[in-house]
Amino acid sequence: MFRLVSWLGVCCALVTASPVGAVAPPVSSYAGTDEMARRIDRHLEAAWDKARITPAVAAEDSEWLRRVTLDLAGRIPTVQETRSFLADRREDRRPRLVEKLLDGPRFVSHFATVWSALLLPEASANIQIRFQAPSFERGIQEWLRSRRGVDSLARDLISVKMAGTGDEGFYGVQDGGLSVFYAGKEYKPEDVAAAVSRVFLGVNIGCAQCHHHPFAEWRREQFWSFAAFFGGLRSNRLMDFAFPEAEQPDAHELTIPGTEKKVKATFLGGKPAKIAPGESSREALADWVVARDNPYFARAIVNRAWAYAFGTGLHEPLDEMAGTHTAASHPEVLDDLAKAFIAKNYDLRWLLRTIVSTRAYALSSKRSHPSQEDPAQFARAGLRGLTAQQLYDSLVTATGYVPRNDATMGFSPVSTSARGQFVAKFSGALDRPTEVQTSILQALTLMNGQVMTGATSVKDSETLAAIVDAPFLSLQGKLDTLFLATLSRKPTSKESTRLSAYVSKSDEKHQAEALADVFWALLNSGEFYLNH
Repeated sequence: MFRLVSWLGVCCALVTASPVGAVAPPVSSYAGTDEMARRIDRHLEAAWDKARITPAVAAEDSEWLRRVTLDLAGRIPTVQETRSFLADRREDRRPRLVEKLLDGPRFVSHFATVWSALLLPEASANIQIRFQAPSFERGIQEWLRSRRGVDSLARDLISVKMAGTGDEGFYGVQDGGLSVFYAGKEYKPEDVAAAVSRVFLGVNIGCAQCHHHPFAEWRREQFWSFAAFFGGLRSNRLMDFAFPEAEQPDAHELTIPGTEKKVKATFLGGKPAKIAPGESSREALADWVVARDNPYFARAIVNRAWAYAFGTGLHEPLDEMAGTHTAASHPEVLDDLAKAFIAKNYDLRWLLRTIVSTRAYALSSKRSHPSQEDPAQFARAGLRGLTAQQLYDSLVTATGYVPRNDATMGFSPVSTSARGQFVAKFSGALDRPTEVQTSILQALTLMNGQVMTGATSVKDSETLAAIVDAPFLSLQGKLDTLFLATLSRKPTSKESTRLSAYVSKSDEKHQAEALADVFWALLNSGEFYLNH
């Protein structure tokens, strides 16, 4: 039975507001931040002045803490982490935390899921690919731990050797699981080419597969010339998930379907590929993609990283960065970041560190002026929906509740665990995280699903049980801790007054249930399941 009566009473006490706390000093005063972040700030500030935009105020420490922890660790901060950070008065507390998060194990596990969802979206619907997805995600984790640049991931993924060549084993084990990327695309040259161009080049040439692109300059012949780099892939049909056929490495051309015209492997932009005898066309493509003079690669990765942190890219749509009439909202920011990204050897941690060190990233999400409406101006932080993994891990962090049949981090081969079932219900493309919507099934899962029921039970929730039974906490202290556990802030005076009155109405025997109702309402609030 839903807690509808209690929910109505508690939700009346919650007000929509940005987190409260000590106001942070201007970002520019922090020691040790990268000069590139300051350069970005100057570009954006000049654009704001030109457009007569009044940016939002700086985010308070509690708001910024929750945002950066979700972005870099994939979960909300714990109560202890929140208390420690809010008590830290050192001027460089923010860059210190960023370094800690970038060096932590949660960064690796979280960004492995981010990259896996981007490169292997088929795992959400294809049971065979879901079965192989954990090995793919482990391969991404190994890359992240190695601290090699994004160019190494692109090179390894594009040029990975296929099974049957003598260098690969069952289920893609020996290559770190990266060949699962090709299994997800059914070893079809056209599907692999479309994915590679979209993810690593920021170019959507897939629409030119059957006809000339209706809104871009890409022609059908260009698409199949690019797909020809993968022309040697061979499918074993029903047994691909276990025994894909060996690749034909000397195949560098394709016949355009429905025609007799053959096209040779050609890079985007029209430059024919010069493939040495015995060289794989995919290896030649990998060299071109990650070359420092490639006009697409660095800009595409920078744009994706920016969109990840802000919910909106510097160039929208993310996969229409070339060949279209769309333009970057702040081309100077994109250009400078891309050049520096190359100079830093495509270091993902450097890129993210720089972005989260900017003034724009540290602005409040609270709208304080009409000029802040356009998300492409980055004059205030956008409200972003959490991914399924972020939401689940945040629930576990907030409540201390881990279902007995829970699975480890990553994809579950079969969605029988509480984690797998939860992620399956909340999975879906977050191409527009600032426009996320909750379905009826998702809302019901949050209100009364297995995880939420256990998470707000005094018996099963470690956090709730500890708060209820703590003899050293007053009622106000218990409410403060519930807010810190869920929203990473303390309640406002208005919230405290109303919630204290709500809990105090219950006798001592039922006060635990009233606190559980408060906990439940906080976990179901928009402030919890959005990153602001």
